[in-house]
Amino acid sequence: MARAIWKGAISFGLVHIPVSLVSATSSSGIDFDWLDQRSMDPVGYKRINKATGKEVPSEHIVKGVEFEKGRYVIISEDEIKAALPRATQTIDIFAFLDSAEIPLLNIAKPYFLSPDRRGEKVYALLRETLVKTGKVALAHVVVRTRQSLAALMPLDAALALIILRWPAELRGIEQLDLKEEVREPELSRKELDMARRLVEDMTASWEPEEYRNTFEEQIMALVDEKVEAGEIQAIEAEELEQERQSADVLDLTELLKRSLGGKQRHTGKTATRSTGQGSKAPRKKSG
Repeated sequence: MARAIWKGAISFGLVHIPVSLVSATSSSGIDFDWLDQRSMDPVGYKRINKATGKEVPSEHIVKGVEFEKGRYVIISEDEIKAALPRATQTIDIFAFLDSAEIPLLNIAKPYFLSPDRRGEKVYALLRETLVKTGKVALAHVVVRTRQSLAALMPLDAALALIILRWPAELRGIEQLDLKEEVREPELSRKELDMARRLVEDMTASWEPEEYRNTFEEQIMALVDEKVEAGEIQAIEAEELEQERQSADVLDLTELLKRSLGGKQRHTGKTATRSTGQGSKAPRKKSG
């Protein structure tokens, strides 16, 4: 079962439905690492001063908002925290409307809502009410300090929460340079009939199993092919000290911890804890 990323409640009027928020999507795509061609060492990111080209220590980095070209207003971490929306742990429904009224451009990310204990019956009641009325609920929700507009809608036996883009985040089509031929075209009946017949001939049902990321499939097939052929590039450290800083150190540290723990359980004595420097954490791959 998928892990809940947020727990709270659906709230409207006097109704209070405890729910858990579960992601309805999974990350996809190829995770390409940056490597140094000469040694196959991973290449990381640095905070670089764009004017001097030098690395900037974290203690000298502040956050600013550009209000004019080259002129900034500095915002402190305390000011940012004070402006963050207060997490209420509720999905506050403030209106019901037809789903067709929500533009597709506003849809950002889908989630599932799972009923928590003692909330199953009211959860089902809200779902059935939405189904019978053909409505969806508009709500405000704060997840991980981020305030969002959301649409709550029935999905088979469950409820889904669709995070929406704020209307101010969308651009209008007026930014496009649409000529008169596009806005008010002169189309003949024959042209319209032919286009309609083409659409009818190509009309199909939604078949999700047919829609695949062919790029990802081809890359992973190529990876498997190269692995089978032995075309694998490994990090080859030139000095023993560099090898000691590799992942082998993590394995050795874990073995030592387990050994100490086993010895402690065997002898019943308390082991002395070392104050030496810990091993470096493994690098997390980018999403």
